[in-house]
Amino acid sequence: MKFICSQLALSKALNTVSKAVSTRTTIPILKGILMTVKNNRLILTASDLDLSIETTMEVSDAEDGSVVVSAKLFGDIIRRLPNAPIKAELDDKNNLGISCLSSDFSIVALPADEFPSIGTVKEEESLFIQREALKELIKKTTFSASIDEKKGILTGCLLEMKENELVMAALDGFRMAVATEAVGETASRNIVVPARILNEISKLISESIQEEKITILLDEKKMEIKTADTRVISRLMEGDFIKYADIIPKNYKTRCVLERGEMLNSIERASLLAKEGKNNLIKVHIEEGFMEITSRSEEGNVREKISCETEGEELVIGFNSKYIADVLKALEEEEIVFEMTSSTSPCLIKPLEGNAFLYLVLPVRIAAN
Repeated sequence: MKFICSQLALSKALNTVSKAVSTRTTIPILKGILMTVKNNRLILTASDLDLSIETTMEVSDAEDGSVVVSAKLFGDIIRRLPNAPIKAELDDKNNLGISCLSSDFSIVALPADEFPSIGTVKEEESLFIQREALKELIKKTTFSASIDEKKGILTGCLLEMKENELVMAALDGFRMAVATEAVGETASRNIVVPARILNEISKLISESIQEEKITILLDEKKMEIKTADTRVISRLMEGDFIKYADIIPKNYKTRCVLERGEMLNSIERASLLAKEGKNNLIKVHIEEGFMEITSRSEEGNVREKISCETEGEELVIGFNSKYIADVLKALEEEEIVFEMTSSTSPCLIKPLEGNAFLYLVLPVRIAAN
């Protein structure tokens, strides 16, 4: 096996596939990248068995063959070489020689046949979604998924394919996020994808995948995102997701419309003292025409006052400031709506119009004055 390619192109391709390299595995081969040369194309593949990424690039002066190299070592070498043509060639002792201008390396490689096959998705269903729409869905939801592996299905995000729209939902027992984006005509199906993998897909979309429209292929156990040069394959999680629609409040007793950016700034200032207390606790007092946010700890106290449009009853309610701030950071709308029923019932956060997003945040009990 041998090939010649540009340092810049190879470095970019390595950055793409490296997102699937396993760092905690006890299987040594999964710490590597499979390199296959075929028909003057270099195919790079990495997998942690849950997430697999394959990308291809053009090379010259090539001889077909394949080998596995250490992702970290090979990646570090390529990134530190100058922006000039790189020549790579495998010798008969399974050492990979790497040459670039005045630099020459020889690294030990592993047999390609030990690397697991990432396979293909059998395309039982497919859908097309705009690149930016998929990024928005991921941004608005994955932070609400659980990071506790013991919670199983809650570490994933539900993707509901409905007629002409894709709904993504995540919850961890304390908060819930639901986002909706328009898509082309699609089959009706629900799948659950690990939130960790969706976040890696979002990075790929931002850094490497430039196509305006992305194809998603599905079979019974896997999901594949396919572009001109890259394939991303994720396992699907097994089990039934919580029926999130059943826990969305249908009525409210207190409603306020306020400026998102102003509230985020106020909460971030209030959380400076909330972090010194317990549960990042802030107290929110809603009266006619304003919202007051307070927090106190042994080190001091803070009071923030925000003008807003209010409707209904006066209310005092406590929140983990991080949970509210996470929602506000995920959005770009100038104004948002808060709806509440009582100091012990979930708070609903939604847009002024439409169904682009919906959040539920459980309150924190606050001691009576």
